[in-house]
Amino acid sequence: MSGKPTDAAHADALEPSPNLVLVVGMSGSGKTTVGRLLAQQLGWSYRDADDFHSATARAAMAAGQALTDTDREPWLDAIAAWLDHASATDLRAVVTCSALKRAYRDRLLRGRPGMRLVYLHGTPELIASRLAGRQDHFFPVGLLDSQIADFEEPEPDERPLVAEIDQPPETIAAALASLLRPSTVRGGPTGGRPEEPAPSEVVPASPTGEQWTLTWQGQQAVVVQLGAALRHYEVDGRPVLDGFASGAPITAGRGQILVPWPNRIGDGRYTFDGADLQLPLTEPEKGNAIHGLLRWVPWRLQARSEEALRLAGVIRPQPGYPFLLDVTAEYRLGPAGLDVSVRATNVGDGPAPYGVGQHPYLTLGADTVDTALLTVPARQRFLTDDRGLPAGQEPVEGTDFDFRTARPIGSRQLDTAFALDRGDDDVAVVRLAHPSGTHGVDVRLGEGTRYVQIYTGDTLPETERRRGVAVEPMSCPPDSFRSGLGVQVLEKGDTHVLRWGLTAWRTT
Repeated sequence: MSGKPTDAAHADALEPSPNLVLVVGMSGSGKTTVGRLLAQQLGWSYRDADDFHSATARAAMAAGQALTDTDREPWLDAIAAWLDHASATDLRAVVTCSALKRAYRDRLLRGRPGMRLVYLHGTPELIASRLAGRQDHFFPVGLLDSQIADFEEPEPDERPLVAEIDQPPETIAAALASLLRPSTVRGGPTGGRPEEPAPSEVVPASPTGEQWTLTWQGQQAVVVQLGAALRHYEVDGRPVLDGFASGAPITAGRGQILVPWPNRIGDGRYTFDGADLQLPLTEPEKGNAIHGLLRWVPWRLQARSEEALRLAGVIRPQPGYPFLLDVTAEYRLGPAGLDVSVRATNVGDGPAPYGVGQHPYLTLGADTVDTALLTVPARQRFLTDDRGLPAGQEPVEGTDFDFRTARPIGSRQLDTAFALDRGDDDVAVVRLAHPSGTHGVDVRLGEGTRYVQIYTGDTLPETERRRGVAVEPMSCPPDSFRSGLGVQVLEKGDTHVLRWGLTAWRTT
C-alpha cells in the first residue's frame, strides 16, 4: 500500500500496557475475588489493600466506626510505598482498594503512568445484599451508609475501566483481562489530536438501545446495545463509516455482528451431525436465512472504559440451531485505529457449526462510491445466482473483479465474496481510497478472517444506494452450512475468534 501517513493520522509508538492495576469499589462489590481472578488471568501478583490496615483501624471498623480521612492517612501511605516498590522492581500486580474518594485515588495513581484504574460498579441494593450475606469479615453492613456518603464515582479523566458486578466474578475478570491486554490486530496506525473523553451516551428512546461512545486521540466510535452493532466511527472529525443515527433503526445490516453464520443459507436448511435442521427464513423474498441470530437481540455490557468496550450475547438452542454459544464482542480504539474482536465459545454438550462476520459500510465522504479506488487482496471470487447463493468460484485475473491493485469501482455492482490471500499470522488489508490518493481507510482482516464480502449497496433504497461500500470480514463464505466450506465445528469448550480493524489514513 503506497502513501505515507501524516502526523495527524500516525503514531509510531503503541500505547504502553499497564504494569499495575488498581481495582476500586465499595466493600461488597467483589474486589478481592475479582482482583485475585484478574491477577491469575494476567499472570501477575496480587495484593489486597485491606492487608495494609492497622490492627486499630480493623478493630474500629469491626465495631461499626467509620474511618476518617486522618485515620486513612497511614493506610494510604503504606499502599503508596508498596506501589513504588513494585514499580522499582518491575513487578506487575493487581491491587484492590476501596479508594472511595477522588483524593484517595489521586494519591495512588498520580505519578504512576503505568497504573490503570478498574472500577467495579453495582447498585447500593446489590452491595447491601452481598454484605448481609458475608461472614468472617471485619467490615459490617452497618457501615454501608457511610461508604455511600463518602463515595465519589471515578470521573472520565481518571480513565476508569468499569465492570458491572451483577455477573459471575470469573466473567468480570475475563472481560477486564481482555481489555487490559494490548490489541493483536495491527496495521497502519492512526492517532490525532487529544480531546476530552466523551461520556457514555444513553438514549432511552433509541430503537437500538443504549449507545456507548468510545474516544481516543481524535477518534470516536459509537456501539449500540442492539446486536452490539458499530453505529459510528470518525477520525479527526471525518466520518469513516456510513452508519446510522442514534434515533434511527438499523437498516441494511449496518455495523451488525453476524453470528453464528454470515451471509446466506439457502432455504434455511442444512444437515449437521446426522440431523436435518430448518432455520426461519429471514430473507423470505429469496428463500434464505440471512446473517445469523443475534442481530436483533440486546447484548449485555460486561466492561467499558473511555477507549474500549466489551459486550456479551448468548445463542440459546432454538429451531434450526439447537446449540448453546457464549459470544463476546470487543471494540477498542488505539494507535492502530479501531480494533474489533468477536469471540464465541461452545458451552453446550455437543459440537456446533459456526461462522461469523460483521457488516460495516465505509465512506470517503463522496456522494457515491463510483470514483473510490478499491483494493482487495484476493485471487478468487465466488459466482452467485439470483438468490445471492454461491454457484462456483473463478480466478479474478483478467476479469472485472480483479482488485489486487487499486482501481476505481466505477459503475460495477458488487455483492461479491472473495477468498482472501493471507496466512495464519498475516493481516490482509482491503483499502478504500479517495481518487486523489490523499486519504482513505484500510480494513485490517486478521485472525479467523478468511473471506470478505464487498457490497456497493445497489439493492438498497435509492437514498442509501451506492452511498458507502460494505466491506464485510467473514470466517466462511455464503451458504457454508450447506457446502461445508470454511465452516467451523466447535466442539464442547472450543472457542473461535474473529479479529478485524479500521485504520483511517492521509498522505502528505
